[in-house]
Amino acid sequence: MKPPPAGPGGAPDVSVVICVYTEDRWDDILAAVSSVRDQSWPALETLIVVDHNPALLRRLAKTFGDDGAGGAPDRVRVLANAGPRGLSAGRNTGTAASTGEVIAFLDDDAVAERDWLRYFAEAYADPRVMAVGGRTLPVWESRRRPVWFPAEFDWVVGCTYRGLPPGRTEVRNVLGGNASFRRSALTAVGGFANGIGRDGNRLPLGCEETELCIRLTRAVPDAVLLIDDRSVIHHRVPAARERFAYFRTRAYAEGLSKALVARSVGARAGLATERRYTTRVLPAGIARGVRDALLGRPGGAGRAGAIVAGVAAAAGGYAVGSVRARRGGERFAPATVPGAGIGAEPVREPATEPAKEPAKGGTEA
Repeated sequence: MKPPPAGPGGAPDVSVVICVYTEDRWDDILAAVSSVRDQSWPALETLIVVDHNPALLRRLAKTFGDDGAGGAPDRVRVLANAGPRGLSAGRNTGTAASTGEVIAFLDDDAVAERDWLRYFAEAYADPRVMAVGGRTLPVWESRRRPVWFPAEFDWVVGCTYRGLPPGRTEVRNVLGGNASFRRSALTAVGGFANGIGRDGNRLPLGCEETELCIRLTRAVPDAVLLIDDRSVIHHRVPAARERFAYFRTRAYAEGLSKALVARSVGARAGLATERRYTTRVLPAGIARGVRDALLGRPGGAGRAGAIVAGVAAAAGGYAVGSVRARRGGERFAPATVPGAGIGAEPVREPATEPAKEPAKGGTEA
């Protein structure tokens, strides 16, 4: 059944893009696609973008019946990342191939609740709204949150962290693994920037959506960016990411990424939200941890210590990234996907280079 052209209050059609890179997540990919199929507000189409993995591309095309020209049952399309390896180029490829007025991005190891797209679509009835994000909840492989893992750092595993405002609220940036953008917004800024975020060959970097959102509000000064915590997805957290070593590495990588963002858009814009987070949210988290430790509650001291360690790691990454950026003049540019700029037709042939297994972090947001 084709979704109607407009929903509540004139809500738009929504295309969903899922970027994938490894067959190790095969079951997760199928679950993500299935959750899109089950939406109460039907997606116009689902585009699965494969990041330089010809074997996975062939397997998905066979599974979903893609004929290579975009034809597939129940509006699922499979295509190859037309740009350099990495999440940003994959998202640009999916955007270029999509036809919806709004493009929603879902992680390949996450499943969306039934009304995920409905709440996104309703928000776009307001023409000022250019981006809408949702709430991402962790699904721990060990079945429970590690007692030492502070909720203030759930962004480490790609999830909504303590300190974000509840309800539907205006924000500086949405979080990439559960986010949507109006097509005109992505066109206005040229898409996601290459040279930042995950590319499979480096530390588990991030911040590509932060940088894009800052550029967006500069290009469209009256743009409204929202988070609606009713748009919920459940994100799988593998056991390897429940360990302190990953926690520390990811925090360090976030500092590196923030340095790149600050270099590109200026420290005032690039770090405005982070200042509140480090001066209000994290001290409150440390105080809670200390209080829990004094009351004999499990993990209190560990959570307080992890917050301190996470801040130190991120600060170290930021310092190193800032020095590198100053010495090398390192910046990054949007819309560098060869042959697949926003609105262009993406390449659908598999890459000829051999697929490489990305480093830990993959395409997780």
